[in-house]
Amino acid sequence: MNADRLMAHFERISDAPDAVSKLRRFILDLAVRGKLVDQDPGDEPAEALLERIASKKGELSSRSRTKTTHENEKGPYELPPSWIWSRIADLGLLSPRNNASDSAVCSFVPMSLISAAFGVGAAHEKRPWGDIKKGYTHIADGDVAVAKITPCFENGKSTVFRSLTGGIGAGTTELHVVRPIEMSPDYIVLFLKSPCFIENGIPRMTGTAGQKRLPGDYFAYRPFPLPPLAEQHRIIAKVDELMMLCDRLEASQAERDSRRDRLVVASLNRLSQPTDSDEFKKDAGFTLSHLNRLSTKPEHIKELRKAILNLAVRGKLVPQDDAWQTAPLSAIAEQIVDCPHSTPKWQPRGKICVRTNQFSPGKLDLTLSRFVSETTFRERIQRLAPQANDILYSREGGILGVACRVPEGVELCLGQRMMLIRPGQKADSAYLELVLNSPLITEIAKKSTTGGAAPRVNVSTVKAYPIPLPPLAEQKRIVAKVDELMGICDKLETQLESQQKGRRQLLEALLHEALEGVG
Repeated sequence: MNADRLMAHFERISDAPDAVSKLRRFILDLAVRGKLVDQDPGDEPAEALLERIASKKGELSSRSRTKTTHENEKGPYELPPSWIWSRIADLGLLSPRNNASDSAVCSFVPMSLISAAFGVGAAHEKRPWGDIKKGYTHIADGDVAVAKITPCFENGKSTVFRSLTGGIGAGTTELHVVRPIEMSPDYIVLFLKSPCFIENGIPRMTGTAGQKRLPGDYFAYRPFPLPPLAEQHRIIAKVDELMMLCDRLEASQAERDSRRDRLVVASLNRLSQPTDSDEFKKDAGFTLSHLNRLSTKPEHIKELRKAILNLAVRGKLVPQDDAWQTAPLSAIAEQIVDCPHSTPKWQPRGKICVRTNQFSPGKLDLTLSRFVSETTFRERIQRLAPQANDILYSREGGILGVACRVPEGVELCLGQRMMLIRPGQKADSAYLELVLNSPLITEIAKKSTTGGAAPRVNVSTVKAYPIPLPPLAEQKRIVAKVDELMGICDKLETQLESQQKGRRQLLEALLHEALEGVG
């Protein structure tokens, strides 16, 4: 691998999602395909190594099922001439057992002490052998294990056991174990962490959701790419070198992202602090003119939207009229009603009954609507029949404190965990919706919740929300400016999604380019 060239390329693609982790997986994939180091014609061929392993194993138990790999058997991809397709069952003893006195102090390894990272050994606890010899998986120094249960298998938990107390131990029952013979255990682990082994193993897992396990036959008999022993050691050395490079790339990326995040937070925070007019205009001008450079992550745009709303309710987005006042929501709204506190009977067709999962700030997703009968509909609108530009407000659950208006031309009733707010003559509906979604009100909602596991805001709290109220004409100007800036945020989100897709594609191409000509 040309590390200098990769470093130069990496700045171009490091914003791709999981760039370094993809690079790590790609390195492991190349390693088990014979594409990471040069083959040496002087190495003992893998076929001779396999024969030597078989002769040292001697007579195997029936449990080991030692059918040897036929010369004409094919694996999933082509190997270098000096390699051969084998199986883990051919390379050592499966599920080996230990013998020791009950008083011997040994190691115990729970799943939590096994790492998913390449090159990180398992930690262990000291236990008397008599306490752990039954009901656990036996292990010894040099044994290789892979986690068989979800999600540990999918996450790549596998290891070589080393420096066990007394040289032996036991561990979680959720392991497949092999004791290698004449093999580099680190190369076996490299294969167990490779994308080809994990990705092909996932669909073969059996069991119920949350308790799926990798079959032992897949571990033992899945085609295994066996290189010469000398090349195994060269591969491990090269992988170690490249993983250290990945560590440096990851650290560099984290520092750069941290600097960028601090800049974004500082820029947005300055817009939220009381300051004199000239300084604010300078800060706002900088932030708004550099939106596309500052907003490089979805969370940046989310914070930018909050900052825009915060500026709006403080009178900082448009020329300000002096006649602002603050009044409780109950003094501004014509009506505020709570939803019916019962779950309606749903049916395939009928009248729309909205639910809070259809809410997002300023938007109601009618594609997620469910339906109730005409009779149920009439019962649920007795308090107040929603009409266009009324505000639906979620006061309970995971999206607490979200406001969205009822669109034109839609007849609907309220589901649960929401309120209906009808603005009066003092407040423009779009402006009031904007205020209810602003940090000014959402922070009050978060701090005023009751209900423990199902947090909610009391109706009395909602009615008391302090609403900043400029003249109607200024309300409309604020709404227009917010719509303009939110439109920019929408474009930035689309642009960011497109950029991330492009970076993902570029990442794959540049990884191949940086590694071309090897092997």
